[in-house]
Amino acid sequence: MAAPFNRRQAVQLGAVIVGSWAVARVVLRTDPSERDLGNSSAVARILEGAGLPTSGPANASVRLAVFTDYLCPACRRAFPAMERAVHSDGDVRIIYKDWPIFGPVSERAARLALASDEQGIYPAVHRKLMSGRRIDDDGMLQQVVADAGGDCKRAMAYMMTHGQTIAARLHANGQDALAIGLVGTPGYLAGSRLVIGATSENSFVELFARARRAS
Repeated sequence: MAAPFNRRQAVQLGAVIVGSWAVARVVLRTDPSERDLGNSSAVARILEGAGLPTSGPANASVRLAVFTDYLCPACRRAFPAMERAVHSDGDVRIIYKDWPIFGPVSERAARLALASDEQGIYPAVHRKLMSGRRIDDDGMLQQVVADAGGDCKRAMAYMMTHGQTIAARLHANGQDALAIGLVGTPGYLAGSRLVIGATSENSFVELFARARRAS
């Protein structure tokens, strides 16, 4: 069980939540931004996806790292567009980088989603968390796992017994986000191309094409 926050940690967490909320508001009202990060060790490490949940062909021509938070409005807004673009393309491998920056509820959801990967149902859990009602308690999280075809008691037990491993993964995801210049969610890294903010299905299609040309 995680230790209770002290006053300094609480202030820092509050700043992150407020800052992330502001970023999400900006993202929802403006066009997403895109830039080419070039060849870097950070990009290569992220797209390798070692130890992370993934979906799509292992030998896909495009690898897409997705930095999201389950309570992020912009992430939830862009998710259906991303799914449609990935499905119609058929040659994209998604690397899921849970980055829970909206507070304890976000972190709890991310921890349980990662714990569900042990049952091979992470993509289904991720989809339900992104497209269903906003999470507000553990009972709802457990129902999401069950609806995804998993054993919720097993997922909860795994989350408890592997808590340090999951926490290390979330920390590493945050470090990777900062390494490529993300200040909030969502962020989409396709090859060397980074898109920040909610984007449309057509924009995802164009992103995949640019990533292929760059490679």
